[in-house]
Amino acid sequence: MATSFSFLNATGISLPSSGQIRRRRSHIVSRKDLPEFSSKAVSSQRLSLSSASSLWPSRNDGSDVMFLSPLDVSSTMRSVTVRSQLNTPLIPSNDEWGTWTALFATGAFGIWSEKTKVGSAVSGALVSTLIGLAASNLGIISSESPAFPIVLNFLLPLAVPLLLFRADLRRVVKSTGKLLLAFLIGSVATTLGTVLAYYLVPMKALGPDSWKIAAALMGRHIGGAVNYVAISNALGVSPSVLAAGLAADNVITAVYFTSLFAIGSKIPAEVLPPQTSEEAEANKDSETKNKIPVLLIAIGIAVSLAICKAGALITKYLGMSGGSLPAITAVVVALATIFPSQFAHLAPSGEAMALILMQVFFTVIGASGNIWSVINTAPSIFLFALVQIGTHLAVILGVGKLLNIELRLLLLASNANVGGPTTAAGMATAKGWNSLIVPGILAGIFGIAVATFIGIAFGAKVLKFM
Repeated sequence: MATSFSFLNATGISLPSSGQIRRRRSHIVSRKDLPEFSSKAVSSQRLSLSSASSLWPSRNDGSDVMFLSPLDVSSTMRSVTVRSQLNTPLIPSNDEWGTWTALFATGAFGIWSEKTKVGSAVSGALVSTLIGLAASNLGIISSESPAFPIVLNFLLPLAVPLLLFRADLRRVVKSTGKLLLAFLIGSVATTLGTVLAYYLVPMKALGPDSWKIAAALMGRHIGGAVNYVAISNALGVSPSVLAAGLAADNVITAVYFTSLFAIGSKIPAEVLPPQTSEEAEANKDSETKNKIPVLLIAIGIAVSLAICKAGALITKYLGMSGGSLPAITAVVVALATIFPSQFAHLAPSGEAMALILMQVFFTVIGASGNIWSVINTAPSIFLFALVQIGTHLAVILGVGKLLNIELRLLLLASNANVGGPTTAAGMATAKGWNSLIVPGILAGIFGIAVATFIGIAFGAKVLKFM
């Protein structure tokens, strides 16, 4: 005889014959007596077995009888969660080749973008940072890729010595003349601007990162982006705040460079004397040297790796916290000053490789940030940097005028402070101040050599207690 249960028929489950199920004494079960089911989605229509004690009273003989638990179809359907496929990045974190391709392709695009009007206005660094930020937040690449720590812990330190092969401090002092004095005034102006900006815009929303990012931006506007990162790593700035600071500051510096060009618009270019035959021959030689030999590239990488190893050993021996970038910077500056001709020979290949690695680094900084955190954080950092650089410009122009320093020297020194050697050389070239191209580069390199130490010390001793 077939036995039927109404609650089982409601689920559309056909029952076997009476030979397979023994008849039990029927019980009336109300809805409130039914057990609660998990809200987790059910992947398949399987019936779970539960003890009779969960639905029916135990038998008097103490034995437990196993019954099929009913499914509440409506509640099961309501508990199903539909997830978008975009939650899984197009390039997942375990796709190493895909991640490295995306990082270097974005870095290459950032370098190329500087040949366009928009890219040259905002800088390739900002382009790479914003593309990385968009790619990770739109689900194109993973924000937690194993490649990111490799870039931060190995490729970035490798780029620092490559960038500083020209950091011969004796040559800087001899070749820059009054430009170095203007640069030092600009560095003091940046320090004063940092104090004023932090007093007016304390960035309390950033919590413990507020004074750290202020110190990092101070180093950024004395040296360059490398110092910003080195100080941020040494002081432990969170990735989202680091990305927000870099994005906001790049916008400010783009506007600032435009202002510098506007202020110097009436300063004429230098009148070049007719080129002699010897100078023409030297130019041909320099064009040949622009083709970087493979041997110099290999030697440059090997030397940079050795310097990174030495910096890591010094950091470990002295028990320094915050990474090895400060020690690496100190080592390469010392070596470039002691052996100037040997390191100057490696500089062209080193700077070319450093440019590529830095663009990859900017991409990682963007990809590590949360876009909403950047949007919420960037306005206060933007306002801070605006006050900081505005004060810097007012002080350097005011003090420079009192000391009778040429306006073009003040503008170029300010460019080297805020942007670094590359932007200083670009400004000198664009304005036709050819005699200032090399001094501008040297002043910018000097800033990179010292800014990390100044930023860390000033942040820990002054800004932290403001």
